[in-house]
Amino acid sequence: MIEEAQLLEQLKSKTQKNKAFKVLLELYKDRLYWHIRGIVKSHDDADDVLQNTFIKIFKNIDNFKGDSKLFSWMYRIATNESITFLNKKANRLKISNEEVQQLAINNLTSDIYFEGDDIQLKLQKAIATLPEKQQLVFNMKYFEDLKYKDMSEILETSEGALKASYHIAVKKIEAYLTQN
Repeated sequence: MIEEAQLLEQLKSKTQKNKAFKVLLELYKDRLYWHIRGIVKSHDDADDVLQNTFIKIFKNIDNFKGDSKLFSWMYRIATNESITFLNKKANRLKISNEEVQQLAINNLTSDIYFEGDDIQLKLQKAIATLPEKQQLVFNMKYFEDLKYKDMSEILETSEGALKASYHIAVKKIEAYLTQN
């Protein structure tokens, strides 16, 4: 497997950028897709956001300073693109972000790409009741099994704050699942 430093060097090279970008796409598209899908819920929306994410990565790779891992930088872009997408959707539909989330959850049952059962759907409904930051932290820890250190780089928050957010999110989800 190609080293991150070598891939980064190729991405910043005018002659190797396109070839290196194809490698980057293969390495990260599935992980980024599922990260985005966890936020926006819909397959079609996740595809759109993923495409926008990779366009932004391609256009801005020269600005990547290496202060964090390339993976963390891309996840941050994917997260921001997902949140921007949800905000735009809420504005377009003239509803709150919470209502956009609820709409997405309600549409999961008709989404041919959603393979979850009733329990998965109930879990998604519980997650949708959380504040945005807790949703992100819960999804990244529970579904993606990211380490707090990586999440800290992606979300630019301390590990302690992330652990607290995750703990609170779990308690709220347990309460929701018990009551519903």
